[in-house]
Amino acid sequence: MKKSIALLSLLLLSANTFAQTEVTKYGGKDQEYGVTYTLPKSVIEIEVETVKSTYIPGEFCKYADRYLRLSNISDTKEEHWEITDVKAKSIGIPDAEKTYFIKLKDKTLAPLMELTENGIIKTINLPLSPKVAPVKEVPVEKKAKPNARDFMTEEILMAGSSAKVAELVAKEIYKVRDSKSSLLRGEVESMPKDGASLKLVLEKLDEQEKALTELFSGTVEKETKSYKFTIAPTQDVNKAIAFRFSKKLGVLGVNDLAGSPVYYTLTNLKTVPEKTPETGKPKKIEGVVYNVPGKAHFSVFTSQTNLFDSDFMITQFGSTDTLMKELFEKKSVVKVTFDPSTGGLIKIDRETLSK
Repeated sequence: MKKSIALLSLLLLSANTFAQTEVTKYGGKDQEYGVTYTLPKSVIEIEVETVKSTYIPGEFCKYADRYLRLSNISDTKEEHWEITDVKAKSIGIPDAEKTYFIKLKDKTLAPLMELTENGIIKTINLPLSPKVAPVKEVPVEKKAKPNARDFMTEEILMAGSSAKVAELVAKEIYKVRDSKSSLLRGEVESMPKDGASLKLVLEKLDEQEKALTELFSGTVEKETKSYKFTIAPTQDVNKAIAFRFSKKLGVLGVNDLAGSPVYYTLTNLKTVPEKTPETGKPKKIEGVVYNVPGKAHFSVFTSQTNLFDSDFMITQFGSTDTLMKELFEKKSVVKVTFDPSTGGLIKIDRETLSK
């Protein structure tokens, strides 16, 4: 069978006896009519959200203290990274070692199966899941940043030196502040007619003050960026490096020593008893195989703080079991729902067939 959803019709019940439902390991070659399905194995996906802040010095930064009493204003461009959020989740990917073939025979109540797009079992004898259209991201229109020169008077623009321009711009900033203060005290001859008009005027004055002040204080531009890392659990892990992080360079690879390590720990909580390894000839499969995932504790942290902490269901820390084939060979329809991320059993219902 190809990837994607596999649909197999229910055969008509024409006799009181039914042939056995046959399940085997997939042989990787052309097989008789039937359906091939796969169970998942777990991987943990870590998503790291970061923000890069870039400081850009203002044109008149060296006059900031003299005219506006703004101290400690740098004249050097700087970049600074910080981690704003860390999330993690367990997801299922096809496990090539757990691929099975269900052969359909005449006079068998053969199951109707639904698979995910990559062949992982989802349901037996249930209607197809409705297709969900992907969510389209609507781009957010960025508001154009005001140009400070649009607020400069002719006198400012005609000034002969940067020091004189800075002095005149500072005076303009103080005038704007005085205007806002007068409006708030109601000392303006032509006051806005209502609260909405007053709010609009004050917003325009704030915009003007901010644009002119940034010529001295500089601006900070922020950019968000996310990174994803995947971990394939096989055993307990104590304080392994997931990635590295530098306030100057951002998220870095495990081997890049320019950053400090960010660790993860994975602990099998042993919620599923270990099965004794089979010896000798493999036993015949007696039904539909599914996963019984085990629970594990997962955390992400640095030497100073904890970034993420949660429990996950991990198939590699569990075992497998079978839905006995006799369930599908009686005068009833057994409806089964699996968790496609773990291959674990979620629900079983039975519907009696009418004669």
